[in-house]
Amino acid sequence: MATPVNENGGAESEGRIAPPQRIEPVTQAPRSGLRGLISRIERSCGAAALVFLLLAGVFGVVWSVVTPAFWGHDEITQFGRAYQVAHGGYLPQKIHDDRGPAWGGNVPVSIDALMNYAFNDYQDTPDEPDPMVKDPAAYDRLGGAAVSDQTKQVWFTNTAAYSPIPYVPAAVGIRIAEATGADVGDTVEMTRLAGLLAYLLIVFCALRSLRGHRVQWLALTVSVLPIAVFQAGTVTADTVTNALAILVSALIVKGLFLGQRLTRPETVAALAATVLLPVCKPTYVLLAMLTVLIPVRRFGFGRHRLLADGSEPVAGWQRVIPWACAAVGAIAFAAWMKIAAPTGDGMSLMRPQKQWGTVRPGDQLHGILSDPIHFLRVFGDSIARRDQHWFTQFFGELGFSYVDVPALTILASLLAFAMSIGTAERFTGAAADRLRTWLVLLTMLASVAMIYVTLYMSFTPVGYFIIDGVQGRYFVPLALLTLCVLLRWMPLRLTGIDGRIPVRGAAITVTIATTVAMIAAVVKYTTIVWG
Repeated sequence: MATPVNENGGAESEGRIAPPQRIEPVTQAPRSGLRGLISRIERSCGAAALVFLLLAGVFGVVWSVVTPAFWGHDEITQFGRAYQVAHGGYLPQKIHDDRGPAWGGNVPVSIDALMNYAFNDYQDTPDEPDPMVKDPAAYDRLGGAAVSDQTKQVWFTNTAAYSPIPYVPAAVGIRIAEATGADVGDTVEMTRLAGLLAYLLIVFCALRSLRGHRVQWLALTVSVLPIAVFQAGTVTADTVTNALAILVSALIVKGLFLGQRLTRPETVAALAATVLLPVCKPTYVLLAMLTVLIPVRRFGFGRHRLLADGSEPVAGWQRVIPWACAAVGAIAFAAWMKIAAPTGDGMSLMRPQKQWGTVRPGDQLHGILSDPIHFLRVFGDSIARRDQHWFTQFFGELGFSYVDVPALTILASLLAFAMSIGTAERFTGAAADRLRTWLVLLTMLASVAMIYVTLYMSFTPVGYFIIDGVQGRYFVPLALLTLCVLLRWMPLRLTGIDGRIPVRGAAITVTIATTVAMIAAVVKYTTIVWG
C-alpha cells in the first residue's frame, strides 16, 4: 500500500517523517552582498517571523507610549500583582477591606497616586468631542515623580488569583527600573516594554517554527491582531499567556497538521509551554495538553535512525516525556487553582456596590450541576445579546478607554485572514491524524466552554440574566489552532489565473492589511483619548 503524502510531498505515516519543504527553492544560486544577507536571514527565520518583529515591535512600542498610564485592561491591578511578584510575593496575600474579603499588596505611594488619578480619569470621561484625557500635564507631573520608599496597600483581588509565571517579564522590568532609578512614568513604561519583549521573543519562535510553510501567514495574522499587540504594549498577564498559546498552537500545527518533525529547541519549547501555559490562565489548560497528540516520532528526541523497513524505533522514555510534562502541567494547574480558590469570594467587589456579595462561585457551580438547562438558557441569552460585541472585541476594545477599533481595522484584519486562510496548505494525513484532529476540535470547543463557565462562576452575580465578563480577547489564544482545524477539512484555496497559489502576493497583502489595521486603530484611539 502506498504511503499517504501531504500537499508538500511529505510522508504522513508515523514511521517516516518528511523534512520541511521551503517556499524558496534550495537550488537557487546563492546571492552576494546585502540582498544575499537578507535572503539568508529570511530563509533562516521565515518571512512571517521577520514581518512580525517589525509590525509587533513598532506598534507595540506605539501602544505603550500612546496608552495613558494604567489605562490598559485591568492595568492597575495587573501592575499591582506584577510589583508584588517582583518583590517575592508569589502567593495571594489577603488584606483587610471593610467591604468584604480582599487580596492585594503594597506599591509605592507615588505609583499609587498615578494609579488613583488614572482610575478617576477614565471613570469620569467627558462628552465628545472633548478628549478622554482631561489634563495630559497631570500624567507628566505624576509620572515624573520619584518612586517613593513609602508604600501603600492596594486592592487587586482579580489578579491575585494569577500565578507569578505570566508576570515574570513585568517583574523583571520593575526590578530594572528600580536598579536604574527610574521615575514613576519610566517605571510603568519599562514594565510595559519588558512584557512586549517577551511577546516578541516567544511569538517569533512560534512563527519561525512554521518557516517554509504558507500557514505561517495565518499565524502572523493572529499574532498581530490589534488587541494582541495592544495588550503586549501594556502591563497584563495576557501578554505571556497569548504568546505561549500561539507557541503551543504553532508547534501542534507543525507536528500534527503539517506532519513535520520538531527540532530539538522546538521540542523543548513545546514541552515547556505544556507545563507553563496551564498556570498562566486556567481556561487554556486543555490547549496546553494537546501537545500529547503530536506523534512521538515527530518530536526532536535524540538521534533518529531508520530500521530496515524504513520505520523509526521509539524508545519508551520518548513516549513518556510528553505525557509526563502534560501531567506536571495539570498538577501545577490543580495546585494553583486550590491556592487561588479563596480569592473568588472577593470578586464581587469589582461590580457595582449593589452587587457586592452576589458573586458566589459555590452557588453558581451548584446551580450548573442541579439545573444545567437553566445554565444553557443563560448561555443562549448571552450569545443573543452580546455576540456582536464579542466579535468587535476580538479585533480590539482597547483597554479601559473602551475604544472599539474602527471598521477599517476589522475589514483589513478580515482581508488578512481571508488571504492567509485561502493560501494555507491543504492538511491531509493518515487516519490516526484525522482522529487527532477531531480531538483538537473537541478540545477547542471545551476551551470555549471553559471561558463561559469560568466567568459564570467567578464574575457573574447569582441569578444574573447573562454570563457577564466575557470579552472577545479571550478567544485570541484559541484562534490559530481552531482555524487550522477548519483548514484540515476545508479544501478550498485561492489560486491565480495560472492555477498557482499566489504565495508572494498573499504575503504582501497580509502584511499591508495588518499594517493598515493597526494604523487605523492607533489613529482612532489617539484621537478619542488624547484629542
